[in-house]
Amino acid sequence: MYLFMGAMMFQLLEKQAEANSRDKFQLAKLGFLQNYTCLDAGAIEQFVQIIMEAWDKGLNPKGNATNPSNWDFSNSFFFAGTVITTIGYGNLYPSTMAGQVFCVFYALFGIPLNVAFLNQVGKGLNSHLIALGRCMQEPEGSGVMKVAMMGLFLTTGSLLFLVFPPMIFSYVEGWSYGEGFYFAFITLSTIGFGDYVLGKY
Repeated sequence: MYLFMGAMMFQLLEKQAEANSRDKFQLAKLGFLQNYTCLDAGAIEQFVQIIMEAWDKGLNPKGNATNPSNWDFSNSFFFAGTVITTIGYGNLYPSTMAGQVFCVFYALFGIPLNVAFLNQVGKGLNSHLIALGRCMQEPEGSGVMKVAMMGLFLTTGSLLFLVFPPMIFSYVEGWSYGEGFYFAFITLSTIGFGDYVLGKY
């Protein structure tokens, strides 16, 4: 519920400012194309500056004003998740003062809420693992079962977090397996460089 509420607020606070920036960029691009039929170095530099300003605001300079919004609900939900998990890819960020203020307070309450949620998940998993360990105990002196259980848990964890996700990312995003593995690890470790982001390419 917190993620849904955050996504709706980010969408409400950011989408209109993005639409205004997109319209302004499109007008500048059309004006440039009408005014400069014969390009020179200065004109190219000016055009590059316009493109860079649009890119810095998260706008795709390719295409036209009908490009999908960076602040539609799915992207806003994704952004809300990166805030409370402290991943922060950096490809999307609030540009309005209202959005930035909301982001501070959203993170202030959301990060501890996420930590509490993960703590409860960890406790639940731990209790199941302890119960499983008691069921699988062998007589004293036999470490074979302990080694087997350790191997099982490591294998399962690796498959769930570092083998299957890269395969899915490779298929869905068109990345190589290595790029998917890199993204999975960078995301799981909450580093979040932002060089690979779902749906970006």
